[in-house]
Amino acid sequence: MGVPKHRLTKSKCKQRRMHIYLKWPHLIKCPKCGKMVLPHRVCLYCGYYKGREVIDVLKKLDKKEKKKREKEIKEKKEVKK
Repeated sequence: MGVPKHRLTKSKCKQRRMHIYLKWPHLIKCPKCGKMVLPHRVCLYCGYYKGREVIDVLKKLDKKEKKKREKEIKEKKEVKK
């Protein structure tokens, strides 16, 4: 069994662990609503993927939230035109 002959310094231990850290996820803008989403995933805000609706997001919301979300989508469409 291997036993170290010398004690490792703090700097040597930290140099060895330089590649062990969390990386930021690569995000892209949803072409429909403009929110940041992971690539090749359905946008959970608008429910679209590759230009077609996959999930009906508004169906799950209650009346107040649904009205608010529809208003935001309407404003986005007006800004793009």
